[in-house]
Amino acid sequence: MPRPRSLTPDQLADAALAVLDRGGLAGLTMRAVGAQLGTSTMGLYRYVADREELEGLVVERVLAGVDVTPPAGGPWQHRVRVLVDRVRAAVGAHPAVVPLLPAHRHRSPGVLRWAEAVLVVLTEAGFAGTRRVVALRALLSYLIGAIQLEHLGPLAGAGTAAMAQLPRDAFPHMAETARDARGVGPDEEFGGGLALLLDGLARQLD
Repeated sequence: MPRPRSLTPDQLADAALAVLDRGGLAGLTMRAVGAQLGTSTMGLYRYVADREELEGLVVERVLAGVDVTPPAGGPWQHRVRVLVDRVRAAVGAHPAVVPLLPAHRHRSPGVLRWAEAVLVVLTEAGFAGTRRVVALRALLSYLIGAIQLEHLGPLAGAGTAAMAQLPRDAFPHMAETARDARGVGPDEEFGGGLALLLDGLARQLD
């Protein structure tokens, strides 16, 4: 007769998120999560089938607190921006989860709830059919990609500094742009890119 379960999905997710915050993605192992919970590695398999399922629980734990209620009133661009910023803030509190977002985006109820909220706003703005498909895809791609760049390759990082030192005769524009990039903060970068995307989408409705 199987032993009764004594851990909830939330407890598993909290433990896995604590391990992830502390040791990064490389440290997220079944053994480490078991130790965090005070149970054996094999004991975890009573609750999850494998690490992939555990990762999914972590993603959901991070996104569970995101308010997916579409903001009321105001231009549709502002409403979308609010929804995007909510996800960015939630993920920013646990940056080690960033690499897991692309892998779990299709199965994540949190991502699906967010996408549904964005579709509500886009539909009310007048997007329909394939135009709405492309708009949602572009926003999701920007959100995930920009968050990855912000945390895995920030403008303030060593990569930008190295590109600023590229030989000017071979890479004049790249070197100059990298030098300019050192003065761009993460909020300006993220918000500026999102504004360009939203402006482009708005032209589709004209």
